[in-house]
Amino acid sequence: MITRINGVLESVGDNVAIVRVGDLDYEVQLADFARRQLESKVGQPVRLHTLHYLEGNATQGRFVPRLIGFLSEVEREFFEMFCSVDGVGMRKALRAMVRPVQDVAVLIAEEDAKALMALPGIGAATADRIIAKLKRKMTKFALLVTQDLPDDSGTKPDVIQDTYQTLLQLGHSEADARAKIDAALETKKKFKDVNDLLHAVYSVTRAAS
Repeated sequence: MITRINGVLESVGDNVAIVRVGDLDYEVQLADFARRQLESKVGQPVRLHTLHYLEGNATQGRFVPRLIGFLSEVEREFFEMFCSVDGVGMRKALRAMVRPVQDVAVLIAEEDAKALMALPGIGAATADRIIAKLKRKMTKFALLVTQDLPDDSGTKPDVIQDTYQTLLQLGHSEADARAKIDAALETKKKFKDVNDLLHAVYSVTRAAS
């Protein structure tokens, strides 16, 4: 099982990237949101978290190994959950994921079936199944900021989630809590605990008012 690839990004096509690792070139399939993030990194070292699966027809006994790549483990985790919904699967999920994980997670959490149906290949019945199965599991993903945090950011996902829950307890709506946390994280500062992040949330809010 291949779960991560470190190499040089040789090229990015419509839905695949070629990553050179030593003397080997790996073809990695990409969802559209990941492709857009990688287009500017051709020729640079990249690290992709991958899903490795077999595509083919069991009755004919013909299978082709495939890799799907993501820029973070959290994005890969979301994709696996999305694929687990009846009627979705790897191919449909790849086609559907044209928006960042955070955006899709927010649509699911807010039970916005109409907006989910705007994703390629997602019809009304599939949107309803996605919401029914995943709506209570989206907080972690809905709090992802659009831009990736650097590895040394020092802000752990648990701190972000706990701060989100604290803001809800303080009376903020889900959308307002997400927006406030995103604004604080965009300052690129390090937040070691909930108190640090809460202080930054309200500092940013005061500065903007």
